[in-house]
Amino acid sequence: MTMMLSPEDPCFTTIRRRRDLLADGYTDTTIRAAVRDGALHRIRHGAYVDGHVWLSLDREARHALLARAAYATARTGSVVSHVSALPFHGAPTWGFDVGEAHLTREDHKAGRHEAGVQQHRGVVLPEDVVDVHGLRVMSATRTALELTTLDHPEAALVAICFLLHTERTTADALLARLDHSITLWPDTLSTRRILRLADRRIETPAEARVVHLCWLTGLPLPEPQVEIRDHNGRFVGRVDFAWQEFGVFLEVDGREKYVKYLREGETATDAVLREKRREDRIRAVTGWRCIRLTWADLATPERTAARIRAVLSGLAA
Repeated sequence: MTMMLSPEDPCFTTIRRRRDLLADGYTDTTIRAAVRDGALHRIRHGAYVDGHVWLSLDREARHALLARAAYATARTGSVVSHVSALPFHGAPTWGFDVGEAHLTREDHKAGRHEAGVQQHRGVVLPEDVVDVHGLRVMSATRTALELTTLDHPEAALVAICFLLHTERTTADALLARLDHSITLWPDTLSTRRILRLADRRIETPAEARVVHLCWLTGLPLPEPQVEIRDHNGRFVGRVDFAWQEFGVFLEVDGREKYVKYLREGETATDAVLREKRREDRIRAVTGWRCIRLTWADLATPERTAARIRAVLSGLAA
């Protein structure tokens, strides 16, 4: 399993405490003025970051700073956990509320919610915790299981598929830890269901959302990352999903397909045309029909499921 952010990662952007600013010559009045002017950004009470740096940070890095600030001021031994552990595993926080930090107390006292921090209670085993440059963070395995208790199954599936695909954890490790006391946790009724849906072959948040959409609406689950070969066995392409028994494949059009993975010298238009030619070759070899979904389609699961069901049932008939 791999996991270790660089100390230079944006998640470890320097946080300046009030006492540090005062030592540098600030006063409470000038701190407030700097926050108003955007020179400083207040992460939470008594914790600040350079305002221009803050604007450059993504959702995950901003939440990581909030978690670090809460961890630094925790009154009892704590571990960064649940959603707040995700940035330190390089994982997406899509679908979760990142407005408050999550910590798990190690003193066995009841968890509580205060000042933008959700404190959880739980038995923490030594193997549950990893050290990330001096920060105690729940392991990817423990984090994945914790996410299933937060009543956001689609968001949990997105994060867990990422952790599996990037080999931060494995299906065997998740089940082994689940069977070791976690079944006694509250709010774990959906845990096994989410783990059954999770698949290390799923590569993107959009693909994980497709799986959740199919489960939610009662569609048959498609097979992810299906390789297509011609009659000579030569590789033609790989599709995001396929219902081979129905002769249908599904592609999810995300920004990363046309921007993030551009080839050298390509424009976004070139990438779209290349994708269209690939789809044509796959249809010619298989005779299958293609369904394309966008991120917007995933926001209307019932409508999108009806469209998919119409294609599957029509071809089956």
